[in-house]
Amino acid sequence: MSSSNETGVVQELGSRLLTAFYVALRSLKLYPVENQQVQQAIDELHAQMTEFLKHEGGFELQLVGDFFFMNETRLRLDLSNFSTSGSFSSTMAGHGIGTLMVDAKVQRSEWAPFLSVLLREPRKEDPFQGFAERLSQTPVEHIEVRPEAQAQEPELIERDAMAAAKGTYAQSVKVAKDVLTDMRLGKAVNARKVKRAVQGIVDQVLDNESSMMTMTTLRGFDEYTFTHSVNVCIFSVVIGERLGLTKLQLYELGLGALFHDIGKMNVASEIINKPGGLSDEEWEALKQHPTEGLLLLFNMHGFSDVPYRQMLMAYEHHMKIDLSGYPQNTRPRQPGLFSRIVAVADGFDAGTSVRSYQYEPWPPDEVLKEMRDNPRRGFDQLIVKTFINATGVYPLGTLVILDTLELAVVSKTNPDIAHLHQPQVKIISDAMGIPLATPLQVDLALDGRAIIKTTNHQKYGIRVSDYLM
Repeated sequence: MSSSNETGVVQELGSRLLTAFYVALRSLKLYPVENQQVQQAIDELHAQMTEFLKHEGGFELQLVGDFFFMNETRLRLDLSNFSTSGSFSSTMAGHGIGTLMVDAKVQRSEWAPFLSVLLREPRKEDPFQGFAERLSQTPVEHIEVRPEAQAQEPELIERDAMAAAKGTYAQSVKVAKDVLTDMRLGKAVNARKVKRAVQGIVDQVLDNESSMMTMTTLRGFDEYTFTHSVNVCIFSVVIGERLGLTKLQLYELGLGALFHDIGKMNVASEIINKPGGLSDEEWEALKQHPTEGLLLLFNMHGFSDVPYRQMLMAYEHHMKIDLSGYPQNTRPRQPGLFSRIVAVADGFDAGTSVRSYQYEPWPPDEVLKEMRDNPRRGFDQLIVKTFINATGVYPLGTLVILDTLELAVVSKTNPDIAHLHQPQVKIISDAMGIPLATPLQVDLALDGRAIIKTTNHQKYGIRVSDYLM
């Protein structure tokens, strides 16, 4: 798989290439091939392709549903390239083309005939065969197409994305463990490792959000402190992306989210790991961790600038919207947007995890409902709703009972806001409670089954992550 930097280059070059394809097609559709504007558009397309081939060595564009995968990297679509990519994908799909490949030896002279065939009306019966026959009659030698059926299967693409997400998640947990342990021991922090970890999370969320969300189901009691930090980072970046933050802002947010609980490193481990309730004195000591976090970040070395935003996130993430949380404030203030995002991410992951004093975590849907409906929790409701839009009513990994009495694990949220209550699930046992040899993937929006209730996976001795990866 490509590194984060390489993926970013492919994203940039790929976006420019899609625009060049669109402009060349549009110009050739409006004017004869001899027209100067057409020639300039073909020059630009060839120049962009040459640059891409120089960097990558080859070019393979796959159309899977509404998404483009360029050399296995999913291109992110935004307002700046949505219309151009949509037009080009419609043209390819009209001819039944699933994959477009360009050899490094492609000549400029091949583009005009290729684009001309692409602009012709698709044949009604077997459009791909019609396109292939027309293309074979041109001098095009280094541009190849494959039908949709031969394009890479979405399952394979999802598997690749999941493998990349696993690598990013495992590395991030290791970095969190190293950093927090070093802080507890008073050692210097490797800021470069931290930056790379957060950048990796941001890139993975932007490339394939669902795969990174799936990683958050890998909750382990022994590693809670470290997985919690990484999960809060992932959830925060997902929320921030939905709110329209820039990539740089997502990095700043993710960095603060990873460090939001760093102040606990200065709280006695007996208090952090104590089973059952805390005494008044212990509770007061625990409530000092936001202040301790601010001070630790202020004195942290290795960053080019003092991490002021991250200090505020560590200090404010337990304040609540009405300031009834902690630390207490003597003057009116408003917790920052990043702090409010981290508060929601922190509250959800904490509520759905096994901790020293919480052996039975709440089902994810009940945590979301509590965050949304109980004003005493003090969460920003706009951010909670944004998070629910990302997770669905039943977040990934929720164990549910269907109206058929089958047991199932939520495996994918429904992107349609009107159907957030109808996710995709993997049915893992029949109505008699007998486990299925092979889980059955079902889309509840299409299937007719419905969720009647959620249940605790620990009650059944089930690790939901086993069914998601």
